[in-house]
Amino acid sequence: MSVGVRRALPIAAPVRVILLAFGLASAPGACATAHTTASANPRATPSNTTIASTEPPEDTTAAPAHVAKELPRGGRTLFPDHRLVGFCGTPGAPALGALQGNLATITKTLEAQAAHYAKGRKLLPVFELIAVVVQGWPGPDGKYRRRVDDSVVQDYLRAARQAKGLLLLNIQPGQSDFVTEVKTFEDVLREPDVGLALDPEWAMKGKQRPGVFYGQTTGAILNEVADYLSKIIADNDLPEKPLVFHQVNREVLSGESESELTSHPGVALIKSVDGLGPVHSKIETYDYLMKTMPHGVHPGFKLFFDEDVRIGHGLMTPSQVLALRPQPEYVMYE
Repeated sequence: MSVGVRRALPIAAPVRVILLAFGLASAPGACATAHTTASANPRATPSNTTIASTEPPEDTTAAPAHVAKELPRGGRTLFPDHRLVGFCGTPGAPALGALQGNLATITKTLEAQAAHYAKGRKLLPVFELIAVVVQGWPGPDGKYRRRVDDSVVQDYLRAARQAKGLLLLNIQPGQSDFVTEVKTFEDVLREPDVGLALDPEWAMKGKQRPGVFYGQTTGAILNEVADYLSKIIADNDLPEKPLVFHQVNREVLSGESESELTSHPGVALIKSVDGLGPVHSKIETYDYLMKTMPHGVHPGFKLFFDEDVRIGHGLMTPSQVLALRPQPEYVMYE
């Protein structure tokens, strides 16, 4: 389907973050035995004889108890205790969201916006960094995407940790694919406070160009990414991680039925409805797309500081967002 360019497409750069993992070892204690002097009378014990102990001494160097890693604000599971509220963006591209520029200032704005969404849940701030950015030109490898530099991921992770929040790596694969791009971030995904967000509308097929056509993905591909993330969680004893997929219409995702889109241990799958326009139009899109949401998938909703105001003549209020049914568990602003 041919569409107009929804947002300006930014510029180019490379990728990947390597973090170190540390282990603990304990050293066993040593025990010594004393020499025993023989007695002429085997039943008698001379006063100057030392008896060897048959019991080893107490080991005082036992390894410390394992402490399970938790989410930034405590606990091991996201829902139903938390509501995630986040900003999206990438450095040097204001058109792609507010999360760029002075991260300390943006964090204060994010926390003030998130405060409106408490309503019976603990808030968990989210920094959704577009880590693989779709491009309007093929680039050196012809994939129509660029990966942000590893130092950018470090900067955003540091900001998220200062706010006791989560970092989500948003993937817009262009003519690459989700699994390939996600795996380039394996090291940082081993951290307990890093999750993923996938943007199917920018997953192009064949010779499609971003901004001219909508991309598409499948439930099978979402399952493949979720399986990969689930294994990282199990291998590293991590708390639950969010895996968001942004959906602008039904065409960008096929195979979404409960038999095709399955659950994965440790992964909280979130369907974030991603429509532009007036309030009534956004609500209609949300209602329509939520009808196809499988059991166990969590609802999310996306708002646009620029387009919703410019095209829709106003940004939905937190009260309007919380009035949606099902009530969004992840609210993201771009």
